Amino acid sequence: MQIRLGYELVYRCPQRTPMILTLNVHYSRVSDLLGPDHIRTEPAVPVIAYRDGFGNWCSRLVAPPGDIRITADTTINDSGLLDAVDPTAVQHAVEDLPSETLVYLQGSRYCETDRLSETAWSLFGQTPLGWPRVQAISDFVHQHITFGYQYSRATKTALEAYQERTGVCRDFTHLAVAFCRCMNIPARYCTGYLGDIGIPASPEPMDFSAWLEVYLSGRWHTLDPRNRVPRIGRVLIAQGRDAADVPLSNTFGPATLTGFRVWADEVGV
Repeated sequence: MQIRLGYELVYRCPQRTPMILTLNVHYSRVSDLLGPDHIRTEPAVPVIAYRDGFGNWCSRLVAPPGDIRITADTTINDSGLLDAVDPTAVQHAVEDLPSETLVYLQGSRYCETDRLSETAWSLFGQTPLGWPRVQAISDFVHQHITFGYQYSRATKTALEAYQERTGVCRDFTHLAVAFCRCMNIPARYCTGYLGDIGIPASPEPMDFSAWLEVYLSGRWHTLDPRNRVPRIGRVLIAQGRDAADVPLSNTFGPATLTGFRVWADEVGV
């Protein structure tokens, strides 16, 4: 199948404002693109690209005073398959984990493993290792948190999401990431596109989505506690320890987001 995806962001800046954008499709999916997802701006400004420490493709620009429109629109090939599920995936002993996964066992800005460890072990300490344990974590988070855009807060942490029992997809993800790490399972935060493909269309405007990947049986597996069930058409943008590593936009000065659209629609439907 093919998916048309893109975004339109409009910022109002009272002065020249440097920005870092993490909006390009992840390098692991670049070969699926039918056209480049270059960032375009109105007015036109120079855009400089670089890779961050996690391999994500980032872009730098300086927005002029006034409004700036940032957009991209392209089409990508997709398998059309549901997220893979592997109930037999096993958990590795910490001493057997590859060195590059160890950073995803540690606490981070929004995932306070030190403050959630006791809770995690009381909730999941008796669950079977491996896939059944991460599934139990995903199920618990899905049931524990009530979803609602009115509950969104940029500073909300995993612990606060657990205590408040409300949030958006990033809060579901942060709490599941923290619980997995507490249980010695490497987990990383992911952001990207997830349209309403294969399910009834949501009445809410589309947003970028967050989910996590866990390391079991020698590879990374997708887990989505917000939606709980496997989905079709997930397109990765960036990965990191938590949302602090993969902000879609980071502005170094005053900037007001005055326009926001995201799309990821199956072509021909």
